[in-house]
Amino acid sequence: GMVDGHAVWVGSPGGAANAGIDTGGINLDQLPPTATVAVVAVDSAVIGAIATRDQARPEAAHTVASLRQLGITSGMLTGDREGPARAIAAELGITEVIASADPRTKSDKVAERGGRGAVAMVGDGINDAVALANADLGISLANATEIANASSDVTLLRGGLAPLPTSFRLARAAVHTIKQNLFWAFAYNVITIPIAAGALAPWTSWQLSPMLASLTMSLSSVSVLANSLRLRRFV
Repeated sequence: GMVDGHAVWVGSPGGAANAGIDTGGINLDQLPPTATVAVVAVDSAVIGAIATRDQARPEAAHTVASLRQLGITSGMLTGDREGPARAIAAELGITEVIASADPRTKSDKVAERGGRGAVAMVGDGINDAVALANADLGISLANATEIANASSDVTLLRGGLAPLPTSFRLARAAVHTIKQNLFWAFAYNVITIPIAAGALAPWTSWQLSPMLASLTMSLSSVSVLANSLRLRRFV
């Protein structure tokens, strides 16, 4: 940009080199290895550097620990440099870190992990959109970019990452309830349909009137619905 008639450039050291700006006047090695560095130049002359460091979300460490208890392994895919990425990952207890990843790299890494089981991708930025779309389960946050929300399968509407473990537990509970419904509905029909058809009549004289048979069939649907409604009490 132009500031008071001077050309001001701010960017990464690599970007400075590509722009033909000589960074030899400052010693970047003195900056913390866990920092993200931006070089500042005025009229193509470097006047300094800015070192910043991301902070993990307050709920991130607890979320990662909760996922681990559910048997879910967490990894980090980020466009940040290796040093800052590993510093945050160490705070959160994450061992698998892929840094300096562009959108295509993120998508490719998600695809590679797919060979080892189902992969869920959590992201909120434009650069995450392709990986979110290609993951088995794409999860975005409420404050994510529009394209990230459109590319994901699930959007966490509140609490940042905090609801993530709960959503997995709820999904597992829902699948468990579906299996229960299928089993009991099948068993119920296997027992009651032959009785309604008069299969026991020759030996026991048991027969169901059409009205009673209809009521019995309705009770099957009611039991399935009642069992499913238990999920409303899920915490």
